[in-house]
Amino acid sequence: MACCQSYIPDYFAITDILTTEERISCKIEVDLPGLGFLDPSCQSEDLQVGSKVEFPLWLADALKNLQNPAVNIDIPNIYKEGYREILEADADAIVLSRWNPFYYELGMHVRKFSGKDSEIIAESLLQTFKSRFQLVMDWSQNLTSDPTLAIQLPRLERDLFLIGRQAKVRLTEWLKMGTNGMVISEIATNLKKRKRDKYELD
Repeated sequence: MACCQSYIPDYFAITDILTTEERISCKIEVDLPGLGFLDPSCQSEDLQVGSKVEFPLWLADALKNLQNPAVNIDIPNIYKEGYREILEADADAIVLSRWNPFYYELGMHVRKFSGKDSEIIAESLLQTFKSRFQLVMDWSQNLTSDPTLAIQLPRLERDLFLIGRQAKVRLTEWLKMGTNGMVISEIATNLKKRKRDKYELD
């Protein structure tokens, strides 16, 4: 499913494009000539070592992966220990879309910058999703629930919610049609005939 793969770098993936547009706080590790205007507090024409600047994730990633990294990326607070503990306590109670509309996708990107916490962040994302999955499915299968609930969900969960709701609507419509339009297959008819013939011979 495309929505589940949005964290994989894909030039044509709209979700990935939107995710990597998220601005990330970075610490400048080398002087960047002529870029002082990027830091409103900078008095120099150059962006100097130690400056704190927010870059789109796609740019921060590129600057981080230079042979001599130009920036050090700060992990967003929502993926740090304090927020992870909140999710561990009761993930269902959190409106994740307020934290970030691309919470899962962004998390899969930034975890590679977190060093020793990379696997911890990945595990937190997985456990959060598993914990909230039943909630999302319950909402999607209850056709009387508020359709605006989808707005409260981050992108991945929202897509699952909409898919689940569409499936429920189609199932309900099919059940209302009844079985009048159903036709017994030729295989089933022949099987019943053979059983009847065998019974008569016995």
